[in-house]
Amino acid sequence: MRTLDFSPLLKSTIGFDQMNRIFENAVGNNDVSYPPYNIEKIDEDDYRITMALAGFTEADLNIELDNGVLAISADGSEEDVDESRFLHRGIAKRAFKRHFRLADTIKVLGATFENGLLMIDLQREIPEHLKPRTIAINKTADVKKLVEDDVA
Repeated sequence: MRTLDFSPLLKSTIGFDQMNRIFENAVGNNDVSYPPYNIEKIDEDDYRITMALAGFTEADLNIELDNGVLAISADGSEEDVDESRFLHRGIAKRAFKRHFRLADTIKVLGATFENGLLMIDLQREIPEHLKPRTIAINKTADVKKLVEDDVA
């Protein structure tokens, strides 16, 4: 696999040390189409991931959040299914593992499973220190006084 160097793109950024790893994961990801899913933007700060999981039950599903990665998986094992009954078997219940990398400001609110659809609600919460703010421009004398006060 070739290695991509994104350092020229990141030369005017501060604190994005993990961006190279994120880009590499995105480039190397062989996106499979099973199970199908939607990502919706409900409003300005609310999102929902909906996965179509026909044939699965709540007990079959595992949802984990670890270090900013939301992982949804199922083993897909079927107990003693009589294959001779089926003329056509189009509803797949096969094992899967789907990952979603979440931004640091995204919080998982919860999950519901209804009518074969798994819905995971997400919300963006921006901390006060990350919200835009106006920086006052002080006079040089004021800055020197602030520095002297901090030293004392």
